[in-house]
Amino acid sequence: MERLRDHLLETGYTIDGVRDRLGRMAASALAREELVPALRATADGDPLATMIRLWWLGVPVPARHLPPAVLESGLVVGEGERVRAEVHLQPWETGGYLVSDRKVRPGDPALRADHVVGAGGASANLAQLVSRRPVGRALDLGTGCGVQVLGLAGRAGEIVATDVNPRAVELARLSWALSGVSGVDARVGSMFDPVEDELFDLVVSNPPFVVSPGGELTYRETGREGDAFCRDLVRWTPRHLNPGGQAHFLANWLHVEAEDWRERVGGWLSDTGCDAWVVQRDVQDPAEYVELWLRDAAEQGTPGYIEHYDRWLSWFEERKVEGVGFGWITLRNSGTLDPVVRVEQLTHQVTLPVGDYVDDVLDAIASAHRATDLPSALLRTADGLLDERIGLPGAEDPMRIVLRQTTGLRRMREVGTVEAALAGVCDGELALGPLLNVIAELVGNGEMPHADAIRPLIAEGYFLL
Repeated sequence: MERLRDHLLETGYTIDGVRDRLGRMAASALAREELVPALRATADGDPLATMIRLWWLGVPVPARHLPPAVLESGLVVGEGERVRAEVHLQPWETGGYLVSDRKVRPGDPALRADHVVGAGGASANLAQLVSRRPVGRALDLGTGCGVQVLGLAGRAGEIVATDVNPRAVELARLSWALSGVSGVDARVGSMFDPVEDELFDLVVSNPPFVVSPGGELTYRETGREGDAFCRDLVRWTPRHLNPGGQAHFLANWLHVEAEDWRERVGGWLSDTGCDAWVVQRDVQDPAEYVELWLRDAAEQGTPGYIEHYDRWLSWFEERKVEGVGFGWITLRNSGTLDPVVRVEQLTHQVTLPVGDYVDDVLDAIASAHRATDLPSALLRTADGLLDERIGLPGAEDPMRIVLRQTTGLRRMREVGTVEAALAGVCDGELALGPLLNVIAELVGNGEMPHADAIRPLIAEGYFLL
């Protein structure tokens, strides 16, 4: 694999190299599974174009254009005077390479049951969420093509990676070898079976979260009822976390008629003993959801498409499902008898990577919940906070005051005049209680908020404790 990696780097087959060579139009077309613009952009047959066609586009290339490092890699097969790749080999943001099965396109044969999916938007989302702090032992649960290991390699002393699909572990090992990552302890098995009784400082998982009546495709679904797999993943993880250990997952959850989704997911976390932060990033109605995953398997236009679509919708209807949420779940084994769970929706753009400040988010949620003497607390206003006032021209007082974060989660919250004034003077020098009293007197509008009224603003990062 080292010789193949050297050739890939020499030809410029990297994220930047592919982007520059294809250009914006061809790259956008590829996102829609349209190959023609990319084929036109790589028609010259030079070394980089050949690598893009072979590994990314999946079209046969002349054998005479390939060096021994490619021909002897075991990843290509001959077709007369041409050669075809048996796998999808993609460069990744970390500078490494990932080996997977090629994404199925309309007209291709049906996906094999042990299909190994490549890295895409979900993989990138999880990688952006994971804490950047160094850890001793890390577990990548459901490693797939091995993408999360590439991000963990620089900050984990020991990495264990598991998958229920033996073929996924096989291809993941190729990914790590091509990326120069060694020493990964790869194991085959379901859920936590391969690491029974073991503890970790960090657990990450992009699990098979798709909610479906099937379960045939192991990379995305388990056949468990509804969202039970994600529920059990959350409930079983804490027993494998060291004190202070964290877990980061992607998950789907159901929106069921007459049920608050926050209570549903919050219930998964109520008895874990861990602090938890759940964020819903998107929600789709049943039809949108079914169409997304039928497209994922390129089933549109196939003879069984309408029947599969109808069966899936009927399955949702029987369970009174009104939508499916997608988001993040983060756990931290804080060792407290009073864990805090925050469940919220954030659909706007946030600063990436979230992993740069996810520890601060967890700290804020926990400190706001556990602070016992807020009047004596020395708070300071978070950096980058804006005070926005909306009112009629010439009016003495604004109709609305909004505090807006310009970094991190970029939250915004409407506040009263006292909270807004506090944001302007809170510098960690004076205790909160006396500050509030002075501000209330100066404002003179009868507002006398208790210090506990500031607790939600601390939890959301407007003030730092």
